[in-house]
Amino acid sequence: MAARRWAGSFIQTLTMVDIATGWTECLPLVTRDGSLVAEAINRAQSLFPWLLRGVDFDNDSAFMNDVVVPWCRDQKLEVTRSRAYKKNDQAFVEQKNGAVVRRRMGYGRFDGVYTTRVMGRLYAAARLYVNFFQPSSKLKEKRREGAEVIKRYHPPLTPYERALAHPKVTAAVKKRLRDQYRSLDPVALLAEIRATQDELGNRVDRRAGQARGLQCASTSTAPATAASFAKTLGKTATAGEPRATHRRTRRPYKTRGRMPSKLDPHIATIQAWLAAQPQLTALAIVGRLSEKHPRSSGRDSIRSCSVC
Repeated sequence: MAARRWAGSFIQTLTMVDIATGWTECLPLVTRDGSLVAEAINRAQSLFPWLLRGVDFDNDSAFMNDVVVPWCRDQKLEVTRSRAYKKNDQAFVEQKNGAVVRRRMGYGRFDGVYTTRVMGRLYAAARLYVNFFQPSSKLKEKRREGAEVIKRYHPPLTPYERALAHPKVTAAVKKRLRDQYRSLDPVALLAEIRATQDELGNRVDRRAGQARGLQCASTSTAPATAASFAKTLGKTATAGEPRATHRRTRRPYKTRGRMPSKLDPHIATIQAWLAAQPQLTALAIVGRLSEKHPRSSGRDSIRSCSVC
């Protein structure tokens, strides 16, 4: 469990991952507040197909505070803490933050209650698409042989398939998951994800236009129906499928000119020496140049240039 960190008052994403199955739930938070985190965890309990028995937080102050921890203990949730003083202190969540959150939300900053509702719609569709239709690999074993680390993975499965195969999941939960799976349409879910991404991207464009004093009239280009959206899937995949939430201005690459060197007039001579004697050292070359051109370039100046 982890939250995306931003400086300032921006929308946060609470990510919760079931380690055994990979089932992922993401919930938007308007601000970083302990009471909102507790409400989001309470909401997530109704989204997970099974009951939560414990939570393993990372070392973020959004979780380790005097509001969230007592609330979890009141709810009979065992509270544990992941690896302290590690950058990837909650590795399972960090992986989902990249594969689920940032892949769909991008790296932009959002704020406002209305945008939070749009993000909630996106996560509502994404949770069904990711948990029921998007397979992922799970590490089976890892061993080290000398300096090489060898990893073996289980065959890719969706969290839904792992839940059906898990012996601890009850038959009633598995039946409910099967019924829900039959009622879902992955194309319709993907169309809803793209539509909400376009809406979020348009809000970013309008905000950027207002900051520059411009009138940005962005409109959504999402297809009206899932059938029309399905016809565009092949074309968008070929074109790289640009997403509205991933609009990032590319800064032009600044090329730096090469600084002139005192060795430039002697490059042809040095190359000829090296062709005749490949074993010639740099000190020997500097010595020859100093003897050949004692006035124009002294030994100390050429040596300092070669070292630089």
